[in-house]
Amino acid sequence: MVKPNLILVLGDQLTLDLAAIRQADKSKDVIIMAEADAEAEYVNHHPKKIAFIFSAMRHFANTLRASGWKVLYSKVDDPQNSQNILGEILRYADEVGGNELIVTKPGEWRLIELLNDAPLEVKMIEDDRFIASQVEFENWAHDKKTLRMEFFYREMRRKTGLLMDGDKPIGDKWNFDQENRKSPPKKIISPAPTELNNDKITEDVLALVNARYNSHFGDVYPFNYAVTSDEANLALDKFIKNSLPLFGDYQDAMMLDEPFLYHALISLYLNTGLLDPLETCRKVEKAFITGIAPLNAVEGFIRQIIGWREYIRGIYFLKGPDYINQNYLNAKAKLPSFYWSGDTKMQCISQAVLQTKKYSYAHHIQRLMVTGNFALLADIDPKEVHRWYLSVYIDAFEWVEAPNTLGMSQFSDGGVVASKPYISSGAYINRMSNYCKSCHYDVKENWAIEPVHLMPYTGISLLGIKKNFLQTLEWDKCTAIGKDRTQI
Repeated sequence: MVKPNLILVLGDQLTLDLAAIRQADKSKDVIIMAEADAEAEYVNHHPKKIAFIFSAMRHFANTLRASGWKVLYSKVDDPQNSQNILGEILRYADEVGGNELIVTKPGEWRLIELLNDAPLEVKMIEDDRFIASQVEFENWAHDKKTLRMEFFYREMRRKTGLLMDGDKPIGDKWNFDQENRKSPPKKIISPAPTELNNDKITEDVLALVNARYNSHFGDVYPFNYAVTSDEANLALDKFIKNSLPLFGDYQDAMMLDEPFLYHALISLYLNTGLLDPLETCRKVEKAFITGIAPLNAVEGFIRQIIGWREYIRGIYFLKGPDYINQNYLNAKAKLPSFYWSGDTKMQCISQAVLQTKKYSYAHHIQRLMVTGNFALLADIDPKEVHRWYLSVYIDAFEWVEAPNTLGMSQFSDGGVVASKPYISSGAYINRMSNYCKSCHYDVKENWAIEPVHLMPYTGISLLGIKKNFLQTLEWDKCTAIGKDRTQI
């Protein structure tokens, strides 16, 4: 009797076009999917994130069964569940007699190492859901002194043909970012998110997660995220129609009690396989071609996917598993408790944290220039910052989160991702938000926070400027808050 192969499908690999599924034989092979405490708790993931992934997995398992696949599925509350992925693989291998595991390469070194050490024959296949393969990125990077995203992005534009007129970019510019930095208007009516009706599968998962992971940071209710590919595409279509036209203008803006503004909220669907990145970009490009949305909005959106998203993944695998341990600025402070409670008089931090608690979401400027900016200035250990971002955001998987946090936000890789540390004053927050008007603190007041970890690194672009600025401040007019930056 021919033994079946075991086809592992992880919680961020929810597409019928997955490489491992394409190589499987429906007539004999079995698909394994497993919920597990070990995956929910290696960092204490936000309950809304856990619920989204578990519900999307259960829906996808049903899609597989309807397509004729045999699926062995472990629910997290199954008494026989070993509560880790490898344990479930071995349990099912013993049950069906399979000894070869086929898996699409995970997006996390932790899981790659775990599966490579499995006492089975393991066949790990390149994840081709991305526009650039790992080899392609390595070939692009190998002879370059600096790995700037902008130049990689241009290669992806040429490869895909998106927003291209022959060999030239449409609009005669590659990048319209300068047009995408408008301050928020005094009055704004942002489109409501797509309203979704949770079915019994999702309601059961929400109740389970609410009971099982109630000690984790974050609220499981209300829940209004897509859990199938059809729902994700509906959310994308609504974004294109209602929000994309103004997405570019206000993509960096922040407003009190406006968590979404004109953002798409689709990164979680891209990162779990519910949406295809190139198909998504083609839909958005069509919105420009048909006159629905302007070029600055469409180019800015496409750049985030085929430029930034692809580039960040390339960096993660290029730099290897030790990337998350880098601490170029030798930052050592503990993460302040208000990153979990939102209990601070600083309006921008409070807004970002409380919004994250409720929705498991904050947009890129809130992450980079509010919570990330404060952590960098306050000398917070980047490993703690990394674990926070990985745990609290619904779209955070290590391949995409770590280079964003450690490279772009905290500069802990010494300039691999970012050309400079992204440090801003309150003036930037005041310009790009309406937070400061009702803040307890005076945005025009300088604080003597002694960012000593930045002072020696003047050889890096812009740090010399930052040092000169600090040296010329009228320190006697600054409000000293001492070395403890956690008391705000």
